[in-house]
Amino acid sequence: MKRSFWARRILFFILLAPLAVFVFGSVVMLLWNNALAPVLHISTITFWQGLGILVLSKILFSSFSGGSRPRRAYWKQRTLRKWNNMSPEEKEKFKEEWKNRCGGWGYEPWQAESGTSPMKTES
Repeated sequence: MKRSFWARRILFFILLAPLAVFVFGSVVMLLWNNALAPVLHISTITFWQGLGILVLSKILFSSFSGGSRPRRAYWKQRTLRKWNNMSPEEKEKFKEEWKNRCGGWGYEPWQAESGTSPMKTES
């Protein structure tokens, strides 16, 4: 039972992989030739150049580790563990430090100084 399952799976992959390469390479080529060439006045590309662009974009903009979700979960858990082990004073110090570093999201320093926003008009 297990042998036939893996045999079917390998056969499916052998048949599907070249099809996927052809489809994705063709999509890149068609998008390049029909969207970028007329708009930016650049030359058209062949299927193999489209496939090269696809591989290059995978190398430059992605990782080969199988995704970033497990890494993100690891950092989130680690940060939450640190946060839960902080005292209230340490939490306030941490918040203040990040507020100074990032400026605070939605924080408008002119409101703290004068109590009014420069966007409001006085009548």
